[in-house]
Amino acid sequence: MAKEQSYEASIAEIEKIIKEIEQGEISIDTLSQRVKKAMELIDVCKTKLQTTETELQKLLQTDED
Repeated sequence: MAKEQSYEASIAEIEKIIKEIEQGEISIDTLSQRVKKAMELIDVCKTKLQTTETELQKLLQTDED
């Protein structure tokens, strides 16, 4: 099973894809693949942020009790 990359690595890859698209460095043949990859990475980042937020809320709630 492939190791899930970090939030920071995911963001860096998304930024790279965006830069490639903006600069016209992606051929039309691979554009949809790169956009699909970026969308998958965005979902990974959203999940990581939501998980972290939930964990922090639990920790803060525990600290208040």
